Amino acid sequence: MDVGDHVCWLVDGAVPFPGTARAYVADGALYGDKIVVVGAADGVAEDTFGVSAAVVLDLPLGDADSVLAAVRREARTAAREGYRSVRVLAERMPVTEPGAAHDLLSQELRLDEFASECGAMVVCAFRPSQWQADTLEYVASVHPHEMGTRAERPAFRMFSTGVDSWSVDGVIDSQDAAAFNAALRAAVGHTPRMRLCFDRLEMIDAAGMGALVEAANHLPGRHIVVEGANETVRLCWELAGYAAPGVPVVMAV
Repeated sequence: MDVGDHVCWLVDGAVPFPGTARAYVADGALYGDKIVVVGAADGVAEDTFGVSAAVVLDLPLGDADSVLAAVRREARTAAREGYRSVRVLAERMPVTEPGAAHDLLSQELRLDEFASECGAMVVCAFRPSQWQADTLEYVASVHPHEMGTRAERPAFRMFSTGVDSWSVDGVIDSQDAAAFNAALRAAVGHTPRMRLCFDRLEMIDAAGMGALVEAANHLPGRHIVVEGANETVRLCWELAGYAAPGVPVVMAV
């Protein structure tokens, strides 16, 4: 890993979680990073962290504001203490409250912003046996990197390129439109105006375009500016009738 990376780790059930996490921690100690653990389970805190840089935060992972405030606070402290960066390990545990999936996506997007802005390294660990397949698909789509057993989906990634600015790469078709819509809904929930960069997007079909417009319409007063779309995407956008007044998504030239 390098500074600014945000990784979705699908933990292999055959690999001891603490042992693999120990290597991540050891690299942090080697490079002068401060280690921050959020929501550790299965004895990770007790068995893995034998370095003075380790901080274990016992926070409810469903509370996005508390988690983000805590890791940002540790990043500021790490800078004052002379560490190169902060290295976060968060083990994700499913919650069943209404809106939990949306809140999880929202938190992951904000963690991605945090990693990008602060030069932090963030690993979010998921045990696939504990999660529904579609939730894991949605979550993976908002991590720039993934390790473990990778599924065929999602075929796209959405990741932070600055404050309220996101880049999308890969392919968005009818099979990925729901995940794309969920990621966008989570992102526009935090800002009335956002930028979406398509310069690395290979293809988006009618279902993907519809998902984009629906996400912008989901909350009042939202506005999405799409930049870097290729000529084919812009033409399809116009033919679909979306380049019209009143549509809260603008396809910039």
